[in-house]
Amino acid sequence: MAYDLEEQEQLDELKAWWKANGSMLSYGLLALVIAYAAFQGWNFYNNKQSLAASAAYQSLMTSDTQDLKAVQTKAADLMENYSSTPYAGRAALFVAKVNYEKNDAKSAKAQLDWAKSNAKESAVSAAAILQLASILNEEKDYQAALTLLDTKHDAGFDGLFLDLKGDVLTNLGKVKEAKSAYEEALTKLDASGKYRLVTQQKLQALG
Repeated sequence: MAYDLEEQEQLDELKAWWKANGSMLSYGLLALVIAYAAFQGWNFYNNKQSLAASAAYQSLMTSDTQDLKAVQTKAADLMENYSSTPYAGRAALFVAKVNYEKNDAKSAKAQLDWAKSNAKESAVSAAAILQLASILNEEKDYQAALTLLDTKHDAGFDGLFLDLKGDVLTNLGKVKEAKSAYEEALTKLDASGKYRLVTQQKLQALG
């Protein structure tokens, strides 16, 4: 097939450009293909992990809580092998609750501390902070509880954090500060929620 002079010049320019840039373009395309394959592989891995973690979590939640060893083993598996999924933090909360009910506050605190730092859901992290601060309050470690309650957390938990802060301050004999905490808690708690009534009663009890 014959080309006219202008077409031949364009072909020559294309050949020259390809000679100068073809290898770079090939490497660029190869890099894109590799990146895409890696992205797809990562998605596949994440989906596989999520499915496995979901199944493990369901198994944990249907466990007989009287079988403490089984609950601890299943929760540990989720926390160690599926820490990148939301189920790990939820598992930590669950096993902490079970341990606390079995009078093992030390283990409960360790698991809540793990959830506080590693949970993938802000609500789970906030719940862990709240429960850990509650245990510290019960143990009369008031300063540690107050420090924990000042930790940055999901704003949806502000009312509960302030209510517990009021409890700790009351235990410290700081009535004025406790009242202030309860009053602020009332502005954050659901107006129709049952917990708001409890907070009101605490505030009224302080006179």
